[in-house]
Amino acid sequence: MGNADAHQPILTPEQDAYLRERSDWMGAYLVLHAWGMIALAMAFFVAWPNPLSFIVAVVIIGGRQLGLAILMHDAAHRALFKNTRLNDTLGAFLCGWPVGASLTLYRPYHLSHHRHTQQAEDPDLMLSAPFPITRQSFWRKMRRDILGITGYQRRMAFFRMEMGQDPSPWQRLKKLMAAEKYFFLSNLIIFAVTAAASVWWAYFALWLLPLLTWYQVISRVRNIAEHAVVGDNHDRLRNTRTTLAHWGMRMVLAPYWVNYHLEHHLFVFTPCWKLPAAHRMLMAQGLGPRMELATGYLQVLRLATSKTNDHGDTSGAQAQRKGASLI
Repeated sequence: MGNADAHQPILTPEQDAYLRERSDWMGAYLVLHAWGMIALAMAFFVAWPNPLSFIVAVVIIGGRQLGLAILMHDAAHRALFKNTRLNDTLGAFLCGWPVGASLTLYRPYHLSHHRHTQQAEDPDLMLSAPFPITRQSFWRKMRRDILGITGYQRRMAFFRMEMGQDPSPWQRLKKLMAAEKYFFLSNLIIFAVTAAASVWWAYFALWLLPLLTWYQVISRVRNIAEHAVVGDNHDRLRNTRTTLAHWGMRMVLAPYWVNYHLEHHLFVFTPCWKLPAAHRMLMAQGLGPRMELATGYLQVLRLATSKTNDHGDTSGAQAQRKGASLI
């Protein structure tokens, strides 16, 4: 621990001030960008309906749905907007609730993850602890994800938890509506917008379907990349991974600089759009060799699927159903 602590990054006052500075304008742009990409992808398929354009739309929309969750994650750190009211209101209603995530519930859970990263008290440890797994186990999980089984099971598990064990069906329904009213409302608005545009079916095919399929696939890959099979659970430079990715991979798998996860853990106050600058600061200090870095997501997945024996591994699926972190 002492040797690891000796290599922690040191920011100048100017660097610290720069990384801490938030922007309402940039926050608004990122939220509009996410929703704009979703709308354009929907319009793309409506204008040119064919199997290829459908796949492209699902991948782009699922990626931006993860993008909305990432922006809600920034709001959980109060880094999306400089104005606290804007941060919490728009982070919850425009970013979290449409994809079924509650900023209010997520914030304390996620901050606990930061306080206890990769330690026994880490609520996200269940996501990284099962790895490495076998390739067979990994592809079983991918198959469940892309078929929508994971998304359906996870949402139903949340619903059952929120309804509780009350013997009265009416009371269980009331509890569910109280817990999920903003999720239902935001999705009703999305349905209303598509219906007003005379493409009501787009809500099901181009919103719910990506949310239950591609969103689940890339959420799993992102979870693996961030903390699975890292170098040292007790070293802040090694218990979290940054995965370098080109623009195409960021578009479909790692939106809004989520791949710079090590930098995020070191500088939790930094807005997502400044994480590349934080990365450059670390590299300029010569910390690259000490950092947990991957040159791409394929490299991470090879490490995560390096186990040779498959004994019906189900721990990863159980972790997903028990409440895997969104971001």
